[in-house]
Amino acid sequence: MLDQTKAPLLKALQESAHRPHAPFYAPGHKRGQGIPQPLADLLGRSVFWADLPELPELDNLFAPEGVIKEAQELAAAAFGADHTYFLVNGSTSGVMAAILATCNQGDQIILPRNIHQCAIAGLVLSGAIPIFINPEYDPLTGLAYSITPAAVATALKRYPDVKAVMMLYPTYQGVCGDIQAIAQLAHQHNIPLLVDEAHGPHFAFHPDLPPSALSVGADLTVQSTHKVLGAMTQASMLHIQGNRVDRERLSKSLQLVQSTSPSYLLLASLDAARQQMALHGEQLMTRTLYLAQEATSKISRIPGLSVLEPVNTPGFFALDRTRLVVRISELGLSGFEADEIFHQQLGVTAELPTLEHLTFIISLGNTEADIQQLVQAFTTLTQERYRPKCITRLQEAIQQWKAEMLFVHPSSFIIHPALSPREAFFAPTETLPVDQTLDRISAEWVCPYPPGIPALMPGEMINPAALEYLQQVLILGGTLTGCSDPSLKTLKVVR
Repeated sequence: MLDQTKAPLLKALQESAHRPHAPFYAPGHKRGQGIPQPLADLLGRSVFWADLPELPELDNLFAPEGVIKEAQELAAAAFGADHTYFLVNGSTSGVMAAILATCNQGDQIILPRNIHQCAIAGLVLSGAIPIFINPEYDPLTGLAYSITPAAVATALKRYPDVKAVMMLYPTYQGVCGDIQAIAQLAHQHNIPLLVDEAHGPHFAFHPDLPPSALSVGADLTVQSTHKVLGAMTQASMLHIQGNRVDRERLSKSLQLVQSTSPSYLLLASLDAARQQMALHGEQLMTRTLYLAQEATSKISRIPGLSVLEPVNTPGFFALDRTRLVVRISELGLSGFEADEIFHQQLGVTAELPTLEHLTFIISLGNTEADIQQLVQAFTTLTQERYRPKCITRLQEAIQQWKAEMLFVHPSSFIIHPALSPREAFFAPTETLPVDQTLDRISAEWVCPYPPGIPALMPGEMINPAALEYLQQVLILGGTLTGCSDPSLKTLKVVR
């Protein structure tokens, strides 16, 4: 039984930071002495004492034998893994490494269409061939949910040579799919289930949260410890269990996508966040769930607003109650307009605005005062001065947008691109006016927000429905990411 009261990496860094010596090693600021004064004014100088490189007593991230190894073992025990890797390049590096560790060039991998764009980078680096499954889309809420076991079973039957299945758990809005059933399907084919669990590192610490991916059969999961727990931004973890993922190849893959100069501030924050959750996690999550319930209860009673609740529909197996998703479109405002009012005028900043919703992360760092301010902001938003005189145009636009969404992204639709993302990424390209790109192969990915489901991927044929849908997103105030021209006047295609 490991002693979870220990924080070996944090302790070692603290001792090194306060050890008197003359530093003749990187970084150049020499324990804060050379820090620009404006930065010192913002952060103070003490934090730079701990901005140290891989000194002998601080171990080596890529070949740990000392305090990093001990800290990772403690994390594995706390999160329910056989082995844990600390990540300093965010979950992005973990997702890319997971694909590199399981797929060679030309190998097929099943992924949801609403996977993070870092997975596309992993496909480009590995040369793997994606078999995309569209997540279930609910036209009533306007939200994309999870992929279903039925869709995964169909894809496995159609493409029996796939090397891995990757899924998103939970979605940005906290929606969880039936991960246990999908893990069983993958294991029946003797392939691993890889999980982008960036938004779910807290699941392991409270019975009223959805089950953690590892607890229901995932072979590898990547968690953004910084997103909802107490680590610093960019600090994440990768957990594995079982023997379906080659650990030596995974370690090599992580070395390809992580810095050779890892930040010990980030590493120590992972050690401290693990210690905090191992000792106080259930208590902290009980309080967080209470605050989330308070927000849900009070906001649900405000006329014109509704909060996402669990629904009995494919792709919606469980809901993370700490993720607050408020539908505001009945007020006649888009989520983008409401987000701007909140941020600029009402002192509240959401995590993510979409066409009809605002999404908020309620975490162990929030307070009752935060919840009161959030509820007051919604109460103020419903007042007459913020509501447009005519909401018909917005409602008509939303209906048109949903119709395009269903046409372009039918639920459980399985997509096989014309070229692999790697081939399309490195192929000679040309940039054309968008109306001249029909039936050409896209050389870039175009991901609209909302709903965050890529409409075009590198290697896919461009069709008119996808272009009409993307243009509708822009009209409604959404944004396009991943493409070289966010205005969509031009697109980059394979020459």
